[in-house]
Amino acid sequence: MKRLSLAALLVASALATPALAAGGPAMTVFKSPWCGCCEAWAKIMEDAGFTVTIENREDLDPVKRQAGVPQAMEGCHTAMVDGYFVEGHVPVASVRRMLSERPQIAGIAVPGMPSGSPGMGEDASARYDVLSVDGSGKAAIYESVGAR
Repeated sequence: MKRLSLAALLVASALATPALAAGGPAMTVFKSPWCGCCEAWAKIMEDAGFTVTIENREDLDPVKRQAGVPQAMEGCHTAMVDGYFVEGHVPVASVRRMLSERPQIAGIAVPGMPSGSPGMGEDASARYDVLSVDGSGKAAIYESVGAR
C-alpha cells in the first residue's frame, strides 16, 4: 500500500509542476517569420534547456512596446521568460544569470545584431555589451561579453 501511495504522490507531483517536468524555464520568442538568425538564437536557447515556444509576427513593435523595450535597445526578436524580456541576441549565460539573481529590471538586451553573438555566427573573439533595462527604460551595462 505504501508503494502505491508513493507512486501516486510522484505522479501527482509531476503533473503539478509541468514546467519542470517538460524542461527548463518556459520562454516565448516573438520573431519575424523570415528571420533565420532569430530561429538560430531560439535553437541555442532550446539546446541550453529552455522550453521555447516561437510566435512568428509580421509586426514586432506591439510586442516590444508591451514588454517595455526602449527603441534604442531593440534587437531583431523579443523573448519573454519568467516576467522578463530578453531582447536580441543575448547569450544563454546572461539569461541564466538574470533568472538566478532576479534583479529589479524589466529585462536585458543586446541591441542591434552584433557579429559573433549567439545566432549571429558565434565567435569567441566577439565583444559586445548585454544591457539591463529598468522599468523606466533606463539602460546600464549588465555585463560585457568578450575580452576588453
